[in-house]
Amino acid sequence: MSSASDDTIRQILADHARLSGDPASLGRDDDLYAAGMTSHASVNVMLALEEGFDVEFPDEMLKRSVFQSIDSIATAVDSLKES
Repeated sequence: MSSASDDTIRQILADHARLSGDPASLGRDDDLYAAGMTSHASVNVMLALEEGFDVEFPDEMLKRSVFQSIDSIATAVDSLKES
């Protein structure tokens, strides 16, 4: 299990991702883009994650796969918090 707060990530998704359903009902590996998140919304999610976790995503992490699922977001946030 990842140490980035699952609840915090889901709240950020609820507030910024414009998903068609409730993020609380998504599995950790569910595709957020298939659930309705657009690339524009993913930018808002990234900015909220940076603020919420006090991290900064470097350019090399600004790709679709990093924001594809709750698990991939948590893994990315954890790696940024460790550095």
